[in-house]
Amino acid sequence: MSGRRDPFKEIEELFEQLNSGFADLSGEFEGVAGGGIRVDVADADDELVVVADVPGFEPDDIDVSVSDRQLRIAAERHVESEEEDEDTHYYRRERTQHSVSRTVTLPTDVQEREASASYENGVLTIELPKVGGDDGVDIEVS
Repeated sequence: MSGRRDPFKEIEELFEQLNSGFADLSGEFEGVAGGGIRVDVADADDELVVVADVPGFEPDDIDVSVSDRQLRIAAERHVESEEEDEDTHYYRRERTQHSVSRTVTLPTDVQEREASASYENGVLTIELPKVGGDDGVDIEVS
């Protein structure tokens, strides 16, 4: 019996490999509320400055909005790759989607229409002038 395969054991090993892979992925964002965006909110006298780590995205992948003291940061990217091997006539196409988001309650009212955002080297910086209270506005990331 030593040469026989045990399909149940193979399935169990496959599930263990999958579970460890998911654990590795979720560990990347362990302890981070809101799906993986770490933020710092600083009071800079006349404005709030929010610095968020959003590595691996392009400025066009990031959406930032503010309304009623709620700052929402969301980022989503789609990646497609294709590979063709003429020797084996094998064709493969893989698609991945990665998205993260975070909503932060601001400690004070801000002038929503005066907000600005910039993105460099995976770091998003949002400047929110204090006092005001517009109807909510989308903030363009440059």
